[in-house]
This record gives sequence, structure tokens and C-alpha cells, in this order.
Amino acid sequence: MEPLNESLFDAQTPESPAALASALAPAVRPGHFDELRGQAAQASADKPPLTPAWNAFFDQLGPGGFADLPRRAVSLERQIRDNGVTYNVYADADGPQRPWSLDLFPLIVSPESWSQIEAGVLQRVRVLDRVMADVYGPQQMLAEGLLPDALVRGHPGYLRALHGVRPPGDTWLHIAAFDLARGPDGNWWVVSQRTQAPSGLGYLLENRLAITRQFPQAFEALHVQRLAATYSAMMDGLQRMCPSGAPPHIALLTPGPYNETYFEHAYLARYLGLTLVEGNDLTVRDQRLYLKTLQGLRPVHGLIKRLDDQFLDPLELRPDSTLGVPGLLQAIRAGNVLVANMPGSAFLESPALLGFLPGLARRLIGEKLKLPALPTWWCGERAALEAVLPQLGECAIKPTYPGIDGQTSFDAVLGSRLGRRELDEWAGRIVRDGDAHTVQSYLPLSQMPTWASDMGPGHISPRAMLLRVFAVSDGARSWRVLPGGLARLAGRNAQIASMQRGGSSADVWVQTHGEVDRTTLLQPHATPASLARHRAPVTSRAAENMFWLGRYTERAENAVRLARLTLNLLGSEDQSSRPLLDWLHRMALRNALVPAGVPSAPQSRRVFERALVAELGDVARGGSVGFSLRCIRQAAAAVRERLSQDTWNQIVRTEAEFLRRAAEQAGEGSFATAAALRALESASTALAAMTGAQTDRMTRDDAWRLLSIGRHIERLGFLSSALAAGFDGGAVHEVSGFEAMVALFDSTITFHARYQQRRDVATLVDLLVLDTENPRSLAWVTQTLRGRIARLAGSAPGKLTALSYELPDPATWTLEHLCATGDDPATHPALAQLLAGCETAAYHVSDAIGTRYFTLTSESLRSVGA
Repeated sequence: MEPLNESLFDAQTPESPAALASALAPAVRPGHFDELRGQAAQASADKPPLTPAWNAFFDQLGPGGFADLPRRAVSLERQIRDNGVTYNVYADADGPQRPWSLDLFPLIVSPESWSQIEAGVLQRVRVLDRVMADVYGPQQMLAEGLLPDALVRGHPGYLRALHGVRPPGDTWLHIAAFDLARGPDGNWWVVSQRTQAPSGLGYLLENRLAITRQFPQAFEALHVQRLAATYSAMMDGLQRMCPSGAPPHIALLTPGPYNETYFEHAYLARYLGLTLVEGNDLTVRDQRLYLKTLQGLRPVHGLIKRLDDQFLDPLELRPDSTLGVPGLLQAIRAGNVLVANMPGSAFLESPALLGFLPGLARRLIGEKLKLPALPTWWCGERAALEAVLPQLGECAIKPTYPGIDGQTSFDAVLGSRLGRRELDEWAGRIVRDGDAHTVQSYLPLSQMPTWASDMGPGHISPRAMLLRVFAVSDGARSWRVLPGGLARLAGRNAQIASMQRGGSSADVWVQTHGEVDRTTLLQPHATPASLARHRAPVTSRAAENMFWLGRYTERAENAVRLARLTLNLLGSEDQSSRPLLDWLHRMALRNALVPAGVPSAPQSRRVFERALVAELGDVARGGSVGFSLRCIRQAAAAVRERLSQDTWNQIVRTEAEFLRRAAEQAGEGSFATAAALRALESASTALAAMTGAQTDRMTRDDAWRLLSIGRHIERLGFLSSALAAGFDGGAVHEVSGFEAMVALFDSTITFHARYQQRRDVATLVDLLVLDTENPRSLAWVTQTLRGRIARLAGSAPGKLTALSYELPDPATWTLEHLCATGDDPATHPALAQLLAGCETAAYHVSDAIGTRYFTLTSESLRSVGA
């Protein structure tokens, strides 16, 4: 495509934006429906006019008109990036996550077109729900031959353990997604359906917020239906159907932060006011489901699951699953928990089922399907196999059991892209294993306008589109269709619209002739009781990760400070001090700045320095700065829903920047000392920003208290060991060692302002051990720890708990006692005993907190700190 003349973007162009769009938008390929012009493309030089909706959209662009579109595209990209909207693309080798891809233009669906979609989807979800009820009940459809046994009982997704179970409200499907394509005739066709854990309900919300911010006038002028009322109805329906609880406690079950759609899980849970949980947050006791929280076990009455059925219960399904909840199926059978969707629906997702649904609809609800599916043949039937083999070149070949372990599975292929030899090979596979293959007619996907910024200021480019719409239950055996959806766009010159293959998305604007429903999920008349219910419980898993987030943040700060101090001293005039070098070596070994076996600094200063520098960015074997930064990100990822976007971005940038610098220097052969110091200085600044966010921008709930406790446990252990090593080796009795000790405690300015030139043990102990106003003194750290541990246990202010008393009491420490010398004037027995006691108590308290708050059952929970 030729780049556009930039003069066309001149705001003074007399043509209206709609006329300009009509002139500039290229025609779609013949044989495809053109969403912009509302008709199938013809092999003609004349371009049909835009639809009235698109005319109105472009005419509502505002004063900037068409020339403002490049700025809006940049603004949209920045908004998605700043909001941290991500999606894992399996085909992307550059990393597990990338920003969510969203096009500038929405898909506009007319009221007439939507009425066809809505009626057809409502009918289909009713049929699928009754199919589930029959398959797990009387199984008449199997007995009558309306459903092949191989597609049900032969499907690995059929769960025999649930046969005979009746779910709450006799409703099996609460959320169902249907992928639709528009044919050249303008009619919509069903391509596939998703019932296990359909994704998109969260992303389409983010799409709506992002696009309406770019086109607020057009959104109002086109009378676009809102989404909140449907989400509200879904939550009301779930709450009414929950088996017990007033009000019921509903959670959203996620596989965790490494799932490709984890952003959506956290976003949806926050939007709907649900508790976001992982499998190890839950436990089953006496056939009831509970959430493990800091306060103990809390009943869970409803569960919206976002993982496939096979991972739900390692006792009865996949035994190697660490994502599910042991005993969950038994709780379901007992009728004590509502699960949306009911497990066992995987067989409904088979493309082979589409060909049998017309007959099932007539039998189960006595109606003819209003929304047709693409003609589909299951090759396990001889008649279908013989009929479809001659048509392979014009169809799509799909697996009957997609993504199922132990079954033949493959990526769908288009026959039109295969040569004669390849078609013969596929025909041979299908004949040999017909059950595993399903063939579906190929439909040229409609093409919608998108904004491409690859040439010049940007241009309109048509791309193939697949529309995902959602039916959600609003009560027992009652559903409504979300008036919107998720449009998935194929890549340039591609005909398969898939986010996992690097496709893009678009918002979906459904117009209405009537009044726009402006329902909101905001509650204008909140009561104290309702506000208390909306305080999310702190799960044991979240608490543990917050605890380790605090510990690793403090550990990284300590490692950065120690590494900077060591490198500066190794290059200074004080490198001849044997006690100082011994102390640096001892501290570096203890804090994993150098690997074991490296010659000590007194033995070979240069080898020791090179080893320390090389270890900084090693995240595979080491435990140095890069490793701690990696652990910070991993712990933060596990509780990302609790962190602000700014905090998360800061954590990700800090790790990426430090490891990038380390990799660049490693590529040049060495991470030079000067470059290492610059990287450490940058990391120190970033960590200070993290600490500020943790201290000043987080709610003081129990999760924050555990983060703070983790930090102070780490600080107490580090500072106690540093002081003990300094006194034990005699470094503190030399000027250089004394100054290094004060610098490691980040107290140089305070020390010299208070004591000027004095450098004796009394001044050191006074500032670094006894000063209750110095946040890096042992007294301040211990006193703070005792108070926060008591507050975590629910004690009144000023009241301590038994665990608090495990830490030494700073009120009993005196300068005279700690400075008293032993038989050797250079030793201080009372101080040495205190330092050893503080270090031991820190790690004892850490173990006790883990036992009390993180492990409510005997099984071990995964922790990034393990």
C-alpha cells in the first residue's frame, strides 16, 4: 500500500472526516464482507459509500478531525502500556508477556444485526445447558443416537465423577462464549463455542474504557449499549443461586500470574468485587470449600473458575495438577459450592458437536436454531467422512479433541493453503483416525477498518475479524447476552484471527434504537455492613508473597549497599587494611555476593573484585543483586492485584534495567567496576523509590504489615550479622572499618553531625544499636517488629503477644552494659551476645510467622521464598 500524502492530514482540509475516510479507506478483497461499507466487496473500481454508523463515527471526531487520528493512536498505545494490560503470546519468543494489542477503531454492530446475534446466542446457550443436563443425567440423547458416544463418553473432558449431580439452580453454564464470523451475505455464522473457562470478559472491559476515552463524542452520538448492567445481573444471579451464605462469598479461581490471561483475571475480580484466589488458597473440609486467610478458614460459596476442568482436582482428575483444589469435586457433588461453569463441559467445545446441535435443539427445546453454524463434519461417521474428503481443499481441518492430553491434536489448517501432496497426506490421516478429525467449511471472514501506523502518519487498513460474544446467566436457567464483545483481528494478510498467534483486538459497539441503559456497579447507598463485606480478605498465599516481597526488597537494598561499599573500598587507599578486607569478604560470602571458594580479598583483591562484579547479574546460580531483583518481581507478580500500576512498573523496570546493563557488560567480556558501580547506583535509586511506595502508598492492612515485618526481619538479621562480624574480626577498631560500618548502616551523615570526629565503640553502639529514632538501629528495628507482630495478631495498641516477646526488648539495653569489655579490652561480651541473639531471634520469628499464618494445613504451600 502506498503511504498517504501527509497533506491529507492537514486540519484545514475542506472535506469532512467521513468523506476523507471514504476516499482513503481501501476496498476489502472481493468475496469478503466490508464492515465499513456494509456490503460484500465487488471487483469494481467504484467504492460504495460508508454505512450511516461509520459516517457518524468519523464526523464525530471533533475539531482535529482525521488529522488527529495519529495522535489518538499514540495515546491509546501509551494508555495500554501504562495500565499494564498484557497477554501472553505463545508464538512470541521474546518473552512471556507483551502489551495487549488493541486497535484504534471499534467494530460497530447495528441494532438489526445485533438482534439476530442476541436471539441466536440465547437459544444456543439454552441448548448447550440442556445437553449438559442430559449427558450428566438420563443420557437420552445418547440412547436415541442424537449424540455419538465417542464425542461424549469417549471425550476426555467428560467427567464420570459428576454423573448424577445436579448443580444449584439446575444451571450448568453460567458463562458461555461463541465465536462468530460474518459471511459475504452479511449473515453471522457460529465458528466455535467455549464453555470451560472462556476468556475475554475482562479484556473487553479494558477495550471499552480505552476506546471510549479516545472517541467520547462518537460513543455518545451512536447510542452504544453499556456493559455494566449485564455484569451486575450476572453477579446477582450467581449470588441468588449460591447454595448458602448470606451474603454468599464468591471467589475467582485463577491458575496464577504466569497464565497468559492473568491480567484479565485480576482485572475482572477487582471490577466485580471478587476475591482472586489460586488453588492453594483453598481447601476442602467436611465437603465444604474454604479460603485460607490470615484469620483462619473462611467459607466459599461460589467459584468462577478460569482454568480448564482437568486441573481442578488432583484427587480425581489430573494427579500432577498443582493449580486445583484437592476434594473440590466432592464439595460439588455434596451441593455445597456453586462453580461457574460446572466442570465437565469440555466436550461441548469440540467442533464436531456443531454438526449435531440442530437435531439436539429440535429434540431438547423444540426449536430450529436461529443462528446457524458453519457446516461441520465429524469424520468418525463414515457418511460424513466420504462426503467431506473430496472437499478438503475448500475447508478447514480441525482436531476433534483440541488441546487434550493423550488425544490426537494439531493446529487447524486451511485446505486452500495446502498443495496436492499435502492434501493427500491429510486425507490419509483422516481415513486412518477419523474420530480425531473434524472438517469445517471455510468462510471468508468479514473485514473491518483498522488503523495502521506502519507507513507515514498512518492509514486505514482492512483486516479479517472474528467476533466473540458472551451469554451469562442472570438466574436459574435464565441468560442474557452481553451487548458488546471482543473482536479479534487477524494479522496483516492473514485469515486466522487468533490472539495467541499475535493477532489484535477491537472494541465492539452495539447500537440500540431505544434508551441506553446507564446502570453502574457503583453503589450510591453503601452501608457499613456492605462496606465491611467489600474488604477483601488477605489469603495465606498473598500474605506469604507480601512477606517475601518485603524480605527480598530489603535484601536487594542491603546487597546493593554492600556491593557498592565493597567496590569503592577495594579501589580506595584503605585496601591495605587486613581486618577491613576480611570483614568485606565475610559479608560478601554471607550475602551471596561472591560464590564459595573465591579467594578472599586479602589473598587476591583483583580476583575477589572480578568475582563480585561477575556475580551481580547472575540470576541462575547466584544470590546477588540480580537474583534478589528477580525474586522481587516474582513475589510481586503473585500479588499484582494488590499493587498499584506505578509500583509494578517500577519493579519490572528496575530488574530489566539492571540485568540489561549486566548483559551488555558480559557481552563485552567483563562487567567493569566503573560500569558496575553505575548500575548499582541506578538500582539503589530505583529501590529507594520502591521502598517509598511500600512505605507511603499502601494501605496499612495485614498484607502490608507482613510486608513490613518481612523487611524488618531481613534488616535485623543483616545488621546484627554485619556488626557481629565487624567486632569479631576487629575491623570496627580501625578508622576505615569503623567508617565502613557506619556507611553500611546508611548513617554516615547522622553520625558525623552528632559525634563529629569521635570514633569509639560507645558512639557506634549509641547510634547503631540503641537509638530508637534511627530506622537502621537494632533498637528501632526490634521495637517496630514487636509492635507490628502484635498488631498483626489483633492486639490492642501497646499490647504485645507471645511472639513479640521472642524478640529482645530494647528497653532493657543500656550503653554501659553493652560497652563493657571482657578480659580482652577489644571484646564486648554483652554486645556480642545481644547481636547473636538478635540474629537468631529474627529467623526464629520468621519461621514462627510462616507456621502460624501461611500454613493453615499440613501441606506445604508454594512460596517464592522457599
